[in-house]
Amino acid sequence: MDITRVTVDDRAAVEEVVHLGEAVDKVDSPWGHPETVASVTGWLVHGWDGDPPELFALRSGGRLVAAGEVGYSSYDNPDLAWLSVRVHPDHRRQGHGTRLFAALSDRAAELGRTSFGMGGWESAATRGFAERVGYRFVLSEINRRLDVDDVPDGFADLVARSRREEAGAYEFLTMTGPVPDELAEPMTVLWAAINDAPLDDLQMEPEVFPIERIRAYEHSQAGRGRRLHRVVARHRETGELAGHTIVAVEAERPHFGDQHDTSVVRAHRGHRLGIVLKGLLLEYLREVEPQVRSYDTWNAESNSYMIAVNDAMGFRVMGRALNFQNRGPGGS
Repeated sequence: MDITRVTVDDRAAVEEVVHLGEAVDKVDSPWGHPETVASVTGWLVHGWDGDPPELFALRSGGRLVAAGEVGYSSYDNPDLAWLSVRVHPDHRRQGHGTRLFAALSDRAAELGRTSFGMGGWESAATRGFAERVGYRFVLSEINRRLDVDDVPDGFADLVARSRREEAGAYEFLTMTGPVPDELAEPMTVLWAAINDAPLDDLQMEPEVFPIERIRAYEHSQAGRGRRLHRVVARHRETGELAGHTIVAVEAERPHFGDQHDTSVVRAHRGHRLGIVLKGLLLEYLREVEPQVRSYDTWNAESNSYMIAVNDAMGFRVMGRALNFQNRGPGGS
């Protein structure tokens, strides 16, 4: 049994991890878009917003049978680390996942982390593994997908009516790539609004979004070959930024994308900005990325407002992910 760290310099190891992921996805999430060598390499270099995870591989008899990550942020929640393990379907129920998870936990502790989170697709195996390693269930998330050709009839009219009536006090800005410098400071308020999204029983501090983090996010997404498209709502009278929504489109596989944040500042809620923002972004994507056929979004299962917006757009449920947490020694 051999556990080693995988770096971007070891292309052969990265390719092994990609092949393992393909085998795992065929069993656990066949609807998903498997990772590629380019996407894994970009993730290891850039992460989400400049904090790349540490990737580890477990080999048995010289063959890769499991891979896992330790992820963390340098901006907030200095006690929290996220751990993930994937075991090849042909090598499950042999203790490989448990051994690798223990090694990841030790590594997170070495980094000074004392609160650990983990997740997996809903199944008896996921719940059983979490129970065995001493974690408790804290949050359920739903993965949904929108096929852009299957948006319900009448949705565009709903967006136009909401924009004209409830959201008439706002203008909407479309943009691709980094936000202009003059909007960078106001954007910190928009990003922080995501802290109002439900976390259920997940224990973590509010995230912070200084300009440096926003720029790191934009740089990281570009470095991973993702084009960012967004719509921003701005209050006409005060000039305050009220909400935004973002979709990223892969250069490597430009037929699909990922929904990133959608958030509305608390003082500007109640004007149907969420549905207008997402509806206008769909229109914008059809203009600037006409090859996009679908994109995915994630929401806490308890986020009823955003789920209602997604349902109105025609998003379909693909799968449910379960999140678990262990507060470390003395916690639960």
